Order: sequence, then structure tokens, then C-alpha cells
Amino acid sequence: QVQLVESGGGLVQVGDSLRLSCAASGFLFKTYTMGWFRQAPGKAREFVALISWSGISTYYADSVKGRFIISRDNAKNTVWLQMNNLNLEDTAVYYCAAGGTVTQTGDGMDYWGKGTLVTVSS
Repeated sequence: QVQLVESGGGLVQVGDSLRLSCAASGFLFKTYTMGWFRQAPGKAREFVALISWSGISTYYADSVKGRFIISRDNAKNTVWLQMNNLNLEDTAVYYCAAGGTVTQTGDGMDYWGKGTLVTVSS
């Protein structure tokens, strides 16, 4: 049974940092591209960041480039999203996803987690 379990969300203030984790199980993690997506209240889900199976290649949405860092450890079946200098527009439910064949903007994900809420307050 495939599982992607996000953790690390919470309430933070503008300018703060937060690190999200995603623990994966039930599939061959080291062969999958992993990604983070988010959905703000009243908006569609959007791509945030992507990391290749090897960890060598990463891709980011323009809105988070330079502030967020995606990383993974294939030995631990875990992917992280380090979020720095958070702003109000980063408030959203953040989802972890895994895909076998994925575009650079995250199209083609096969598995999804249930999400973790990040709220940024002023």
C-alpha cells in the first residue's frame, strides 16, 4: 500500500522558516521523482518544487525560487521541503507527490499525500 505522509506544517510568522517532511512507503522510492505542491484557500493546486530520483536535478516554481529547497534521502525514503523567508502568499496545504514519469512542472504524478497545513501570519 502506497503511503506518503507529510509532516512539519504549522503556524509561523512572515519571514520565518519551516521544514516539511514526507515519509514514503509502499513503492520503490529511489526510482521515483518526488515533488511538493500546494493549494491555497480558494485556489487551484499548484506546483512548488520537484526533485529527480537521484536528487541531482531540482526544479522550482518562480514564486519560491531562491527561498525553498527540496531534498531527499533515498536511504530513508524521505523528501523534505525547506521553506525560508515565508510570506503570506505561502499559506496553503502542502502536498507531497511521487511520479515515475514527470514533467519539470510536476505533471504526471502517480501518488499523493493528504497534505499538511502551513499558515503564515503577519
